[in-house]
This record gives sequence, C-alpha cells and structure tokens, in this order.
Amino acid sequence: MNLQNRTIAKMKPKSIIQTILLLIVFMPGIILIPGCTTNKSADNESAGYVFTYFTGNGPGQEAIRFAVSKDGYHFRALNNNQPILDSKKISSSGGVRDPHLLRGADGKTFFMVATDLYVPEQGWHNYAMVLMKSTDLIHWQTSIVNISELYPEQFGDVNRVWAPQTIYDKTTGKYMVYFSMKQGEEVDKIYYAYANPDFTALELAPRQLFFSPTNHACIDGDIIYNDGKYHLFFKSESGDPGIKLALSDQLTEGYKMVGQERIDQSKDPVEGSGIFKLNNSNEWILMYDLYTKGGYQFTKSSDLRHFKVIDQQISMNFHPRHGTVLPITRKELKRLIGQFGRFDDLLIDATSPDLKKLNVVINEKAMTIHLPIKRGVDLTNLDPHFTCYPGISVKPEGPQNFSNGSLAYTFTIEGQGAVVYEVSASEDHNPVLEGYYADPEILYAEKTGKYYIYPTTDGFDSWSGYYFKVFSSDNLVDWTDEGTILDLHKDVIWTDRNAWAPCIVEKKINGEYKYFYYFTAAQKIGIAVADNPTGPFTDSGKPLIDFKALGVIRGQEIDPDVFTDPKTGKSYLYWGNGYMAAAELNNDMISINMKTLKLMNVDQTFREGSYVIFRNDIYYFMWSEDDTRSPNYKVRYATSDSPLGKLSIPKNNIVIQRDSVTNIFATGHNSAIQVPGTDIWYLVYHRFTYPKGVEMGRSGGFHREVCIDKLNFDADGNIIEVKPTLEGIKPVSFN
Repeated sequence: MNLQNRTIAKMKPKSIIQTILLLIVFMPGIILIPGCTTNKSADNESAGYVFTYFTGNGPGQEAIRFAVSKDGYHFRALNNNQPILDSKKISSSGGVRDPHLLRGADGKTFFMVATDLYVPEQGWHNYAMVLMKSTDLIHWQTSIVNISELYPEQFGDVNRVWAPQTIYDKTTGKYMVYFSMKQGEEVDKIYYAYANPDFTALELAPRQLFFSPTNHACIDGDIIYNDGKYHLFFKSESGDPGIKLALSDQLTEGYKMVGQERIDQSKDPVEGSGIFKLNNSNEWILMYDLYTKGGYQFTKSSDLRHFKVIDQQISMNFHPRHGTVLPITRKELKRLIGQFGRFDDLLIDATSPDLKKLNVVINEKAMTIHLPIKRGVDLTNLDPHFTCYPGISVKPEGPQNFSNGSLAYTFTIEGQGAVVYEVSASEDHNPVLEGYYADPEILYAEKTGKYYIYPTTDGFDSWSGYYFKVFSSDNLVDWTDEGTILDLHKDVIWTDRNAWAPCIVEKKINGEYKYFYYFTAAQKIGIAVADNPTGPFTDSGKPLIDFKALGVIRGQEIDPDVFTDPKTGKSYLYWGNGYMAAAELNNDMISINMKTLKLMNVDQTFREGSYVIFRNDIYYFMWSEDDTRSPNYKVRYATSDSPLGKLSIPKNNIVIQRDSVTNIFATGHNSAIQVPGTDIWYLVYHRFTYPKGVEMGRSGGFHREVCIDKLNFDADGNIIEVKPTLEGIKPVSFN
C-alpha cells in the first residue's frame, strides 16, 4: 500500500498548498489521553518549550532552526532539522548563529536576536547582528544592525560582534540588547544598548556592561532575574576558562563575580550558555555548547549556583550549537507543529512499560512501527501507550492482540487528516541489559552456579562514567541488576573518573572462592577483590598498571582481560590500546611477574579490547578494530599454542561486524562464555543503541548496548563469523 493510499486526506487542495505539512508528534513521558482531544481552556497554559539553535560552521549550518519539547528534557527537531528562516535573506553575511529567543512583556510578542556571521567566508570576524520580532513564532520582521557602520567613531575598529541576547528592562519599559564585542587588539567585552520601540535598531551607541576584572575575554552573556538579583552567566577566559557568574541589583551596571570558579560542570572548553526555568518548577536548566567536541551539556540547579549534569535524562534527534530554550503555551506549540511539521519527519513514540523503549523502531518511509517487548509480556494483550501532542488522536486505543502479526494504527490531527502505520511486536532478547552499557565481561561463577555480566556503565558524555555495576542470570536471557559494586567517587582513593572496561576471574584459594576484578580508571588499570561475585569489592589502593610496556610510546593503559589457563591453572593479564601487552599474574593475583611481560604480535587492525579463550587445545585471542564511535567497530581474532605464544592471524579473521540487513552497527569489545560441560559458546558484545545510535554521531560511541549471540566454530577450529541479531538467544539451561 503506497503513501497516497495510506494517507487519509481531509484537507482541501488550497489548504494543502498553504499548509504543506502534516505532523504527528509523540514525546516521552506524556500519558495518552483517550482520543487526545484538545482542551480549549488550556490553550494559554504553559505546555512545552521551543529550542532555537544552529548546527555548525559549514555552509547551510549557520541558520536558525527550531525544536520542541513537552517536558524540557526530550527535544525533537521541527522541519526535519532544516532552517525556519533563510539566512541569506535576513543577514548581511549569509549566515546567522547564536539565536536567542525572548517572550515580550505583553506575553504574546517574541523577540529574537542572532549573530550576523558566515564563517566560511568571514572566519571569526564580523560587524553586525540581526534583530527579529514576531507575534506568532512563524512570521518574523527582521533588521540588520551593523555596529561599525552605525557608530564609526566609537566602534569603527570593531571586528567581533557576537551572541546578542535580549531582556526586558522594567525600569525603562524598553528591551535591552546585550552582546560581546572586540575592538582592535582589546579583549572581548560585554556591551548593551536599548532597542527602539519597533525593535528594528538601537536607540544609542552601545555601552560597556561588563568586563573581566583580570582583563580576559568575556563573551556569550545570558542574563536572568531571580530573587531580586540579575544573574549574568558568561564565558570567561580568566583562570580556568568556562561559564562564570556575576550578580547585580541593577540590570545595566554593578555586576560582581561570585568567584573565578566555573559554573559549568565540564572539564572541556565550553561556550554559549543558555538558562531556562522548567515549567511549574523551582528548578533551572543551564545548557552550554561543548564546542571542541561537538556536544551539548545540560545541567540542573535549584539555587542557580550549584549545577548537576543531567545528560542521561536528555534526548535530542539533532546536534545543536549555541541556542536557547523558551517555555511556550499549548496554542503556540500547536501552531509550531502545524507550520513546521513534515511527512518525512514523523515524531512518534510508545511508552508502555512492557516495551524496550530505547529499541522501538519507527520507519517513516515504510510507515511501520516495531515494538520490542520485554521477556514474558503477553502479545495477545499489549497496549503500546502511544503518546501524543494536543490535537492528535490515535486509533485503536488500549490493549490489542499482536500475536497474529501487525495491526493498523491510525493517527489523526484535528482538521488536517490522518495517516496509517502498520505496528508489529515481538519478544527480542537483544539487548540483554536494559539501558546503556558497554564492554561486557561475562563470568560463570562455580560458587553460585550463575552467570554475571560486568559492563562499563555507559550513557555518560565522553565515557565519563564513574561506577561499575553487575548483573546476574540463570539462563543468559533474564538478567537481574545486582547494583553498584565499585564507585570511584567512594571506593577508590587513587582516581575518580573514567570507569571503563572491567574484567574478572574466580579463583579458589585455600578452599575459599575469591573474585579478582580488574578495571580501567583514569586510563590506568586497578584491581579490587571480593568474596562473592556481587561484592562488596575492596580496591587495592593503587593502580596495578600505570606504565607503558617495552618501549610503547602511544596508546592508553586500558581494557584489561584476565585469562586462566586450564592446562596449568596460571592466570594472565592482557591490556592496552594501540598495543597488546601481556604478563603472567603472580599467585597473589594483584601483581604481575615482570619477567614475563611482553608485547603480543598483533597486526595493524588491533585497537583495544583484548579477550582470550581456550578451546580444543587452541588459544584464541580476540580484539576490537577501529574506534568505538565508528559504525565499523568490529572484532577480529588470532590463535596461538600458549597464553604468551606467537599469534597466528588468519586471513579471514572477523568474529563479528556491522550488519547491513538489520542495520546493527559498531559490534565490538567482546567477551565469550562456554556452557559448562559442553562445546556451546556465546559471544557477548556491545553495539550502538538500536536503532538511533548510528544517527547520534560521535555520542553513539557512548550510548551502547550489551548483546549476546551464538559463537560457532568450523571443523578446523576457525571461528565462524557471528551475525548480530535483534532476536538474540533462547534461554540456556546449565543443568
């Protein structure tokens, strides 16, 4: 059935030409009201947010875009992430960036200002900004303000006019525009001027609002009024460069810094702070641009002084640069959706607790939705809980029988029309752990007769997690979260950051089981010990590996793997990024025999993630190739006749890689497990979160999921390439 037949049009031809677009938007966290009918009395209540931003420094990226959210945490781009205004028509340079959006004092007029700059031609030198005014967020009156041309005597040598913003001055009844400027060889300072009543020009030449007392550059000011004080957040190059805070009793003067400490919570360069208050809340969100890393960080505070990173609570289907968020009403939200919604960018979500929500697949081209259900959920009585914006309804409602195949769901926008999706559901066992986890290490514990997965806790920006968890299972399909077993902030004295890629071994010493847990932290390898596979674990107090081996000058000391040779009972440790080091562990298991230290003869495909198994008198050495941020991250292998022997690298040595049929990407950093007493093996690995990880760009590399698939060997002992699946494996009996 084609799109034309499956779209139930209710619009007149003229309406279609004028409107063009039809949008169905469903956002996380909104419970479906039957019929999703519009409550007219609530049209003027705060119901969501609009996020205005640009996307980069390249051609076409310096333009104003809009996204919307119902809760301030989950944002979806409008207009398929394309500009809502033509930069070439509204600017002197052809580029517009750093947009700031303000609701006027009358509650219905909107003011937007932006930097007039086209980096591909101008570099970082510009002279103008753009003033914009609207009553509906759709149609904008725009004006260009060129500072050097308007005020040649005072600012004829200006070479940067950056990041303008607007605030209403209650004492004068005017709108104040403030921005940073750089003149000649001076540092950037923050200036202000009042706009004229039409918001088309400045009334007078700009005056200095704030400059660094240490004479360092100050840019990207953002002012909010709270508890009788004007709070000026800005980017300062003084001390530790970052977002700083100054306070004043008056809007146009008297700002004093509260200190040189950064208000932002990043250790990386940041700029473009934007702060907004959550609707019906006393909490504020401060967001900023991690401009050297292509990321964006969100933090939250109730006192505007102490902010906590909330990146794990945030989702966006776009990659913003320096923008602002503004609360909007139900009516304004509907208007934006009606104007900028598109057939090829349907934003739909399903929120049933019976679903693996991260893995719901919405295919706008095929007009299908696939619902992966959790283990044991009844397919004959499944309610997807589709969520929707005001004015949108869905049929059928409530529980449905999905056991016989897909069902047709009709989504309708009031007075616009409807579209039909085929919705299917199935029990998919991959990923095996709910949420973001990576670098899985698997262990069968003789003491308990259970299996355990020890992963990296993922979802932290730039792999900045700080604690480790463990999960247990009786059948490799149903996994129980056993909680945190090691917290770098509480349990480790020698570091507090970058908790990655652990491994573990069970040893019986003097008749008692001991568990030796090797982990990466701060690009070093530590060790903790416990009496049980779920802990509690006690750190040794110092790193085991904090040196480069045998002339290695590059790479990192990460990704440990511990292997006990079934022939001798001796244990070995392998590690390295860019190189594979190996050494025998001493009997205490917390030190290595330096006399055995060597570099293994891996080839140029080796990146990281060593893992060793033994089968039929062959030692198999596995490793990951490429970068974990790459869709092409994969696993290769070699063989040897001993734990420290020379490696033989087969010509066709791929263990697992991306699959173009299922669109599963970045399958790497594995471990493997053998069912006791059998020759049945399983590969445990991570992949990009499915299906959205590959669209996340760089951040897909720290939004990963743990999966398990069957590992097979041919008659000659070669590993048969594993095909990553959504279905995963069936429950395994170990008895």
